[in-house]
Amino acid sequence: MASLNRRDLGLLALRVGTGAVLAAHGSQKLAGWFGGGGIQGTTAAMEAMGFHPPRHSAVAAGLGEAGGGALLALGLATPAAGAAAAGAMAGAVAVHAPAGFFAQGGGYEYPAFLGFTAAAIGLSGPGRYSVDHATRHVFDRPWMVALAFAGSAVAAAAVVGKRAKDQAAEGQGEES
Repeated sequence: MASLNRRDLGLLALRVGTGAVLAAHGSQKLAGWFGGGGIQGTTAAMEAMGFHPPRHSAVAAGLGEAGGGALLALGLATPAAGAAAAGAMAGAVAVHAPAGFFAQGGGYEYPAFLGFTAAAIGLSGPGRYSVDHATRHVFDRPWMVALAFAGSAVAAAAVVGKRAKDQAAEGQGEES
């Protein structure tokens, strides 16, 4: 009889917990579940936060969180799931950064924690108790880690950078 591996059990608990939180958070954006605004409310919020185009930003954030979270929980395509969720959280960190670090003041503590946790799972792998392991890591190859995280970093930098540039331009226009 195979013994249970503590590391793999720990990864399972971390994956399922983090993935479930991310999936619930993203489902608020996409479907309006759990008191969320759905795609219309999220689109309006994205516009107010300076993300353009707001609907595309709302869909991307919702899919990064809900899709990445669901895949993390399953341990399926773990590098892509971790990278997608981490990239989505990078956008949330950018929004909350002006309020400082701590969540009670509106800061970026919570999205940063989720992003770092998702990234760590994507980098470390899903463990033995996962769909990736059951499918012999078809969607969890070493080259996929590099590709997923590079793609997510480029996308997050582009989106956050465009938002910052647009906000700076708006600030310049208001001073005139």
